Amino acid sequence: MTAARPSNHPPVKSGKVGVLLVNLGTPDGTDYNSMRRYLAEFLRDRRVIEWSPFYWYPILYGIVLNRRPQKVGAAYDTIWNKDLNESYLRTYTRSQGEKMAARLADLPNVIVDWGMRYGNPSIASRLEALQKQGCEKILVFPLYPQYAAATTATVNDKAFDALKTMRWQPALRTVPPYHDDDSYITALATSIGTHLATLDWEPEKVLMSFHGIPQSYFDKGDPYYCQCQKTGRLLREKLGWSEDRLMLTFQSRFGPEEWLKPYTDKTVEDLAKKGVKRIAVMNPGFVSDCLETLEEIAVAAGETFHHNGGEKFTHIPCLNDSDEGMAVLEKQVRRELLGWV
Repeated sequence: MTAARPSNHPPVKSGKVGVLLVNLGTPDGTDYNSMRRYLAEFLRDRRVIEWSPFYWYPILYGIVLNRRPQKVGAAYDTIWNKDLNESYLRTYTRSQGEKMAARLADLPNVIVDWGMRYGNPSIASRLEALQKQGCEKILVFPLYPQYAAATTATVNDKAFDALKTMRWQPALRTVPPYHDDDSYITALATSIGTHLATLDWEPEKVLMSFHGIPQSYFDKGDPYYCQCQKTGRLLREKLGWSEDRLMLTFQSRFGPEEWLKPYTDKTVEDLAKKGVKRIAVMNPGFVSDCLETLEEIAVAAGETFHHNGGEKFTHIPCLNDSDEGMAVLEKQVRRELLGWV
């Protein structure tokens, strides 16, 4: 005799495969409390700040979280999507999720969702939602072309932490970095050509500005620097440009440590002082435009260049939810779903 299911137990859904796109994160608003909550989650991550909490927490709670929320909130406010009252990172990530679902429409058992490592919607909440929709297998896609412990690994950590709370765990796969994938390199080259075609001038230099990491992280074995360099080399080869024409730099350093060099802000300043009048800057390591691209590069770097004698400056947008960008993401997803669908 088959045991009856308890009357209060809902029917169990099954047979589905989930795809979860995960980006870095975003505050819910630009106000002090929203920014403080977001920064606290971000800067407490031991993958991001590897200092001992006994040393770091007094600085974090005594200084950083009292001063930076206002400053960062003001920066976010300058590039906030006022129509939807959210950051553009959230806007683009949602759109990437919706467009990915449309592109995978030929796979009826696949459900696509999206989430954030920091802020909302959280990785745990979206994994739970996918499981409740019957996803017995879930592909987690950290949206970073180059692997770094502070980005890709912390997404994977959070996903597996969420599984620890589940009695019935779905099978989990994660998408590896795709820094040397030809579709990605081709899409970057196309984005450069498309953007430069809209200008009535030609840049003397184009900078590939990647997010930096502390030099000590690289010294401990993080492959990020090497993967950025390979992306740069392949993009130069695709375009037929020299290293002097297409330069590689690192941005967004924080704290007293030495970070990967050359620094983007210093390079922009030095180029202007040396008489370079026209430059363009792109951000190959960012899947979506965000604070670090729209404010730190498009606004702040442009101001630095003009202040030091430069004349023409342009920011080349990220791939975002463009057809070229979505084709890159779709290729990675379909490859990693092999054997599951």
